Order: sequence, then structure tokens, then C-alpha cells
Amino acid sequence: MTTVVELGVPAERLGLAETFDRVPTFEFLINGLIGDGPPLVYVSGPDRERVESALEADPSVDVIASMDDASDGQWLLRLEFNQGIQTFQRIVSENDGAILEASGQDGRWSIKLLFHERADVSDCHSSFERHDFGVTVTRVSPMDDPANGQTPLTETQYETILKAHELGYFDVPRQVTLEELASELGISHQALSERLRRSHSALVSAELSNRMAPVGLDP
Repeated sequence: MTTVVELGVPAERLGLAETFDRVPTFEFLINGLIGDGPPLVYVSGPDRERVESALEADPSVDVIASMDDASDGQWLLRLEFNQGIQTFQRIVSENDGAILEASGQDGRWSIKLLFHERADVSDCHSSFERHDFGVTVTRVSPMDDPANGQTPLTETQYETILKAHELGYFDVPRQVTLEELASELGISHQALSERLRRSHSALVSAELSNRMAPVGLDP
């Protein structure tokens, strides 16, 4: 059964801890499917100069590029993270999972993962414990047949996410390109890109509005 897992990780285990120390109101969002390159990151704080200065002084991350303002109070940067998040990504990939989204505030990362099999969730969590990531699972949501109303995705979006996951599109490094995945699905590169973005948006919106009580990992 495909499962979405939401968890929290202390920043000192993944990165950006020093930035949070220097700028307590700092927040970030990696909005989209995390691939094998430095991601685009939405950041916010008291002012852009202070945030970028803190990031540049943080040994856990490198500022690759600074983009135009994304919106009032937010700035878009391309960041390359150090070994902490790289090890985290490798563990997720080795357990047949994918990172859907990562965000952070108050010295803590919140990460959303997708797994094709429930057993992989427990195996991945065990690996996190062995590497002392200090992970706290806050929500585990099964994605059942979309016809039964258990997922915010349409049937087409659900099938696309599953096919992308099965072919290794979310692996680090990716096992299939966007073009190859589009060919497999019989749609254009642009159509697939838009469908993946809409699918991700639906998952994020559902999680934000979901008030389920936290659950554990045991079946």
C-alpha cells in the first residue's frame, strides 16, 4: 500500500542549525519533488540581507544562486546541502521511498515522504535511528484506491505518481528522466511536468488541512 509519511528532524542533524541560531524567525520551503541536484528553496526572515548572510556563514549549506524575489517576504535561492541531507536522501532511496517536500522553522525540518510499500516505512525508520537522525514521525497516511476517496489525487494523478515511483524518477540519482517517464505514459514532457506539480500541490494541500492525530509506525 502506498503511504505518505510526515516526520520532523532537528536541524542539527540535517543542516541549517546555525542559520536558525543566527536568524530565529528564518523559515524555508523546498516546494516540489526533490531530485538529485541542488534544489530551489523559498526562504523568509526579517530581511533578505540578514538571511543570505546567515546562510553563507552556515557550514552545512552552500548558496549556489540567488534568484529574484518570489513574493513579499520570500526569496528564492538555489542551495546545496551537506552530507546530512545527502545521507538522509540516500537512506530514503535505498528503502524505495521518495522525498516529496521539505520545510523548516524553529530549528526543525518537516519532511514528507512517499513509500510504495508499508514495510519500507519501518525499514527506513530503523535506518534513521541507526544514523541518529532524531526523527519524530507525526503522521502516516495510507493512499488507497482513489475511487474510495482516500487520496486527494485524481485517478490519473495517482497513477502518474505510482508509475514515476516504480520507475525510479524520485530516486537519488534518478533512474529515469522526465522525458523517458513522459514517453512511458504516452504524454508530452510539458504535460507530465504540469501533472506532477498539480499532484504535489494536491498532496501538500491535503496534508495542511488534515487534522488527523499523530500515529505510530507499527502496523
